[in-house]
Amino acid sequence: MEESRPLDALNHARNKTVMVDLKNNFRYVGKLKAFDIHINTVLEDADEYYNGELKRKVGTVFIRGDTITIITPA
Repeated sequence: MEESRPLDALNHARNKTVMVDLKNNFRYVGKLKAFDIHINTVLEDADEYYNGELKRKVGTVFIRGDTITIITPA
């Protein structure tokens, strides 16, 4: 049986579009480019949403891991 770990799931999502929800009700949707063991995350071609409303296109964004509540395929 193959073992599955949380970082394995993120590795499978690399270079795919993901949705990242933060503790402050912001959401970023973009292509997952990189992450580390602290889940600090880099997205490319990202859009920023607040309370479900598109606020701006941010392009490349670095998100600190301790602010993230959910990362999911978009």
